[in-house]
Amino acid sequence: MSNPQKLRYSKEHEWLSPAEDGVATVGITEFAANALGDVVYAQLPEVGDSVAAGETCGELESTKSVSDLYSPVGGEITEVNQNVVDDPSLVNSEPFEGGWLFRVRVADEPGDLLTADEYTAQNAG
Repeated sequence: MSNPQKLRYSKEHEWLSPAEDGVATVGITEFAANALGDVVYAQLPEVGDSVAAGETCGELESTKSVSDLYSPVGGEITEVNQNVVDDPSLVNSEPFEGGWLFRVRVADEPGDLLTADEYTAQNAG
């Protein structure tokens, strides 16, 4: 499993792209997608919602369990991935590409986000 170096990672297994014009993309990692199993339902935040770093903002339901979705940063939701709502399996098949979950205008970014190497080390073993 290879975590893209350009992304930052939360300890709760979400990834965050570098912000472009203040807006970053959020998804869950391949590690989290594999642990969840086949995702069958995605409840995502709505455009205009305010989210806080580390707080629940949705959930993913799989054939194994239901898992809370946490925002790795605080800000305002600018877009949700309707393709994932329509076909939640994209979270499993394309976690770093087509399976992204939402975009957020970043108001605050916590200092505890991990690099790809730190995230990989956290999940080793």
